[in-house]
Amino acid sequence: MSREIETFGQTPDNHAVHRVTLRGGGLQANILTYGATVQDLRLEGIAHPLVLGAPSIEPYFGTMKYFGALVGRFANRIRQGRFLIDGQEYHVPRNWLGKHALHGGEVGAGEKIWSIEELTKSSVTMRLDLADGDMGFPGHLIVRVEIRLTEDSSLSFDIRATTTAATPCSFAHHGYFNLDGGPDITRHDLRIDAEAYLPVDADLIPTGEIRPVEGTKFDFRARSEIGRRGLDHNFCLSDTRKPLRPVARLRSTESDLSMSVETTETGLQVYDSAYIPEAGLVGLDGKRYKPFAGVALETQAWPDAPNRPEFPKAVLLPENEYRHQVRYAFNSGVPQ
Repeated sequence: MSREIETFGQTPDNHAVHRVTLRGGGLQANILTYGATVQDLRLEGIAHPLVLGAPSIEPYFGTMKYFGALVGRFANRIRQGRFLIDGQEYHVPRNWLGKHALHGGEVGAGEKIWSIEELTKSSVTMRLDLADGDMGFPGHLIVRVEIRLTEDSSLSFDIRATTTAATPCSFAHHGYFNLDGGPDITRHDLRIDAEAYLPVDADLIPTGEIRPVEGTKFDFRARSEIGRRGLDHNFCLSDTRKPLRPVARLRSTESDLSMSVETTETGLQVYDSAYIPEAGLVGLDGKRYKPFAGVALETQAWPDAPNRPEFPKAVLLPENEYRHQVRYAFNSGVPQ
């Protein structure tokens, strides 16, 4: 086995989980074959990790599920775990509150073993085959992701998928970022290029309204401190998928490190990790993660899009290819 690949543990059903180490542009990333998960990310000259992660595999099966994973086949929530395509109804496991589907069902892409197809010093390409009917979704879906560290200190994802039948398709990197290594991100500044967001009900399901951010706690058009707002909402970036463009900027007010987010996608889910247990979770370097320990900036299709014809389309057809690009670019000493 290459020195860049090591055994990290095994799943409860005894499948080996491997960890790949990538290096490039002053960054070092550890990627797991379980969920195509970014388990650790470091920048040369910075003493702390840039992401939240677990030091062993076991937390990823429970308390730290989704941390750093590539989630899908449909990221975020589907109301009542049901949707219609061409008049046919499909059902996905209701793994959110026992009422709704979340991140592709109870065993989505973030909880499966991906195979390594190609590995270089600075990049890895992984593949996952999701069978027709897997978690109730139609179509045999083949998804590949190239995870790359670039010379400009970026962590980039290039996600492509094809299907044999029309199917909801939206993958998202579910990483949690903390740019200064402090106990929380409440004093991080955030800017988002979005004029509207999606209000949600008590179950965090979009109500269907597309509401302007102006005059609300969701207005990040100008740089604003994250604080303790209780964010777990989709920001509406565009009506259709666009060429790769900057959509958000995160900056620590306690250090000189900032991060820009570029994507092709129509939505950005911002989750400020308010629901991490108060007792805390054991993370990297022995740190204990408590509420607001990191912020997730998940580029994606809009949640519940399969049930909302007024939302941007999120169904992949057999004649098309799904392609989602996202880059997280780090800058030290560069003001935002």
